[in-house]
Amino acid sequence: MELTLFISTAFTLTLVMDPLGNIPMFMSALKNVAEERRRAVILRELFIALGIMVFFLLFGKYLVSALSLDLTAMSVAGGIVLFIIAMQMIFPARHSPLSESPEGEPFIVPLAIPLIAGPSALTTVMIFSLKDPGRIGMWLGVVGVSWLINAIILAGLSGRLSKLLGQRGLLAMEKLMGMILVTLSVQMIMTGLKKFLAS
Repeated sequence: MELTLFISTAFTLTLVMDPLGNIPMFMSALKNVAEERRRAVILRELFIALGIMVFFLLFGKYLVSALSLDLTAMSVAGGIVLFIIAMQMIFPARHSPLSESPEGEPFIVPLAIPLIAGPSALTTVMIFSLKDPGRIGMWLGVVGVSWLINAIILAGLSGRLSKLLGQRGLLAMEKLMGMILVTLSVQMIMTGLKKFLAS
C-alpha cells in the first residue's frame, strides 16, 4: 500500500511538473547562454526549485495561514504570471524584463519558478502535507524522485534536442508552447474564479 501510494503520488507530481513540456521553454530561455554553461545553469535552477518545493512541503501551510492566503487566489495569480510569460514567448520583446539578468542568464524566473516549481506543483506539494502530515518523510521522497526525473530530462536531453531541431525548430516550438501556455494559464485563472464564485 505504501509503495503504491508513493509511486502514484510521485507519478502525479512528475506529470504536474511536466519536464518534457518544459524542454522547449528551457531551450528558449537559454538560447543566449553559452552552450558549455547551460547545464550548470539548469542544475542551479533545479536545485533552487527543489529548495522551494521542500520549503512549501514543510512550511507552506503555515505561510498560507499567516498571510491569510487562499489556494484559489494562488491559482489565479499563478495563471496571470504564466500568461505574461506565454505572451512574451509568442511576441518576444527586444528588452524583456524576464530575460534580463547580470550575466544574461535566467535566474530563478522563469526556470525555477514557474516552469519547475510552478503554482500547480507547489499546490500539489502542499496538498500532500495537508492531506497526511504524518507522512512527511514519504512526501519528501516523492518530491525527491519527481525532481530527479526532471533533472535527468532537463539537464540530459535539452541540449541534444536543441542540436537536433536547430534555431528554426526551436523558434517554432517556442511559439507552439507559448500558445499552449496561454491556454493553460487561462484555464488556471478560470478554475480559480469558478472556485471563488462558488464559495
